[in-house]
Amino acid sequence: MDALNQQEQAELQGRMEKRQMRDFMSMYSRLVDKCFNDCIDDFTSKSVSSREEGCVHRCWDKNMKSQERIQLRFQEQNEAMMANGGRPA
Repeated sequence: MDALNQQEQAELQGRMEKRQMRDFMSMYSRLVDKCFNDCIDDFTSKSVSSREEGCVHRCWDKNMKSQERIQLRFQEQNEAMMANGGRPA
């Protein structure tokens, strides 16, 4: 990014932020769909049963913890690559 002028850097930063938000919203939407489809199966009542609610919470927690681990590993790999002069470790 050093080769870019200040306006280009700001534009690139804005695009990166939009992309990150779009990626996050996409992941969030897929997770909501997955947990709903896996856990909600009784449409005879307006309310969510305690079994369904527990299932949704476990699904959400499991997937968020997985996502956190993936992000941590990605960050570790990125740091190792940067320390290695931009080459994979």
